[in-house]
Amino acid sequence: MKKIDLQITGMHCVSCASLIEKSLEKVSGVSGVNVNFATQKARVECADQNQETSLTQAVKQVGYGAEVMKGEMAGHDHSQMVREQEIRKERNWFFISLVLSLPILILSMVFKDLTLISRVVQSILAGVIQFVIGFRFYRGAWYGLKNKTTNMDTLIAVGTSAAYLYSLATTYLISGDIFYETSSLLITFVVLGKWLEARTKGKAGEAIKKLLGLQAKTARVIRNGQELEIPIGEVVVGDLVRVRPGEKIPVDGQVTEGYSSVDESMISVESLPVEKKVGDTVIGATINKIGSFIFRAEKIGQATVLAQIVKVVSEAQSIKAPIQKFADKVSGYFVPTVIGIALITFAIWYWVIAASFVTSLLAFTAVLVIACPCALGLATPTAIMVGTGKGAENGILIKGGEALEVANKITKIVFDKTGTLTRGQPEVTDIISLGGAPQEKILLLAASLENHSEHSLAESIVKKAKAGQVNLLPVSHFQAIPGAGVSGMIDDQSILFGTVKLMIDHSLTISNQVNEELLRLETAGKTAMLLAVAKQVVGIIAVADTIKPTSREAVEWLKKLNIESVMITGDNLRTAQAIAKEVGIERVIAGVLPAGKAEEIKKLQIQNQKIAMVGDGINDAPALAQADLGIAMGSGTDIAIETGGIVLVKNDLLDVVRAIRLSRATLRKIKQNMFWALFYNSIGIPIAALGLLRAEFAGLAMALSSVSVVLNSLLLKRSKLK
Repeated sequence: MKKIDLQITGMHCVSCASLIEKSLEKVSGVSGVNVNFATQKARVECADQNQETSLTQAVKQVGYGAEVMKGEMAGHDHSQMVREQEIRKERNWFFISLVLSLPILILSMVFKDLTLISRVVQSILAGVIQFVIGFRFYRGAWYGLKNKTTNMDTLIAVGTSAAYLYSLATTYLISGDIFYETSSLLITFVVLGKWLEARTKGKAGEAIKKLLGLQAKTARVIRNGQELEIPIGEVVVGDLVRVRPGEKIPVDGQVTEGYSSVDESMISVESLPVEKKVGDTVIGATINKIGSFIFRAEKIGQATVLAQIVKVVSEAQSIKAPIQKFADKVSGYFVPTVIGIALITFAIWYWVIAASFVTSLLAFTAVLVIACPCALGLATPTAIMVGTGKGAENGILIKGGEALEVANKITKIVFDKTGTLTRGQPEVTDIISLGGAPQEKILLLAASLENHSEHSLAESIVKKAKAGQVNLLPVSHFQAIPGAGVSGMIDDQSILFGTVKLMIDHSLTISNQVNEELLRLETAGKTAMLLAVAKQVVGIIAVADTIKPTSREAVEWLKKLNIESVMITGDNLRTAQAIAKEVGIERVIAGVLPAGKAEEIKKLQIQNQKIAMVGDGINDAPALAQADLGIAMGSGTDIAIETGGIVLVKNDLLDVVRAIRLSRATLRKIKQNMFWALFYNSIGIPIAALGLLRAEFAGLAMALSSVSVVLNSLLLKRSKLK
């Protein structure tokens, strides 16, 4: 399925988003639609990329604007421009409305019962506000009526029209009081609320703006022996790019000449510069500090690390969280219910209490305009925008509200050992001869075999052998046995290298001496492998992987959060327990092949636990997918890991703790927002129905309720993640 992103304009509340969703779902070939009121965007999944015109037309048919967003970077530049235009437009409409409302307010207070001229002037000024500035509400209400639905525009259009048209009738047709100031100030306050809401929503989405601001605008490329300064969009893969001291690195690539230190805090959030020499990778948007160097461009445009980060954050902010379904469901019944309450209020005041028509009408209007589905619609998406943005600023990429919501419920976290709890860079620590063969010979045979293997331990053995400047021996009939070891022929001799199980499977005898050596090494947390030549065990090579500095601290913090830590590994139980003890993990699942990790996760889930899996995102992909929440360790240069709902860019296990704390803080904000939105309407509607609040101030309260929800979400920026 193709994904098409649309920039939507003209949405006023969550009911608008629901109406657009329904319209887009009717387009042929569309399989999924997600419209986000807070970000003013729609994501559509469809079978054909050529349906862009049909999609934009579907949005326009229900009264809103839509443009297709091309590319993450360009799309966000456009979104920023649209948002700034919206803020300017709402600001201008507010000041025009205020300038027109003030004379109405003065005339209503000073000349209320005097001249006909005063009434006529007020009717003209109020008419401009009602039908020019307030035209949007009539337009939205009309399109809603056409599509058999109601929205916030319906409430405002009905409420203000009742106040204005009654005043108009008492000015020209019948005698009675006028209250043009009510309809005028009501629209003025609603527009004020829309202006403030647009500004605060912009602040909620500042994370992406900051990320985009990191990107360099130009690059100094070397072509045909000449240095040319060109826009970053014109850089192609293979270009040689020169970077001088103090400049931003424009794209991702590999150093070919020179030496420098680079500030990579954009990725690592570490302040210390990283040394770069020939062969090292450099990342676009990081800052060169002291030296000058040349690098070859390898990733440009949407393939760069920065673009991947922006993509993840953007998608996270565009997709609805499951908890949003509650708000959508309530909003679907909200407006019809409020209209019903307003009609009942009018009836009680006019026929039961026998109040005047004006008093009854004002109570009716106040009930209509104080109700606010917007606050409820903004409760979830604004909190997610701020939460995912704060995560990105700290090197934690959260792929949507669902991942945030699940992280809040995690009771057990399963850690892969190699590359997650440990550095993933094992070193040879022991070479033990058992049959009189020299250690150099044992290492040479093992390295010659492992040179054909892709296992993480193989590299350390080959590296150790090559450090002695030896030539590895040719191997024939090589075979890798998953989870056990390798085998092959060297100098017409059968060679085995791997676990005890591998030896037993090939009918080799394991002596007491071998078992004692294995016990000693594995108790020390080392991975021991046996070397057999011609059906005879001749040596042991032990490899150890060092623990990451933050592993133990992360486990301790998780205990404080009442989350149990579990380690899963392919190592034997003794070695695994030694590592687990070092980091403070009590439960160990050892001897598990990569393909079996997902099954182990499934067994834990049967116990009604919410399980998170933390792994490197490659060998652990099935387990990450099986877990309720997959947390993939990123590498700074390859963070676009598809498996897993959260990516930790810095490879720091403390970020697991930070991700959990951030998810809990975000869910708290969502629940706070929903509570206050519902509480506001539960209290505000009865107050208005009792006639205790003038209609114009009810409109102001309605407008400010949305702003208060967004401001509460912005407080997430102050949350401490550790």
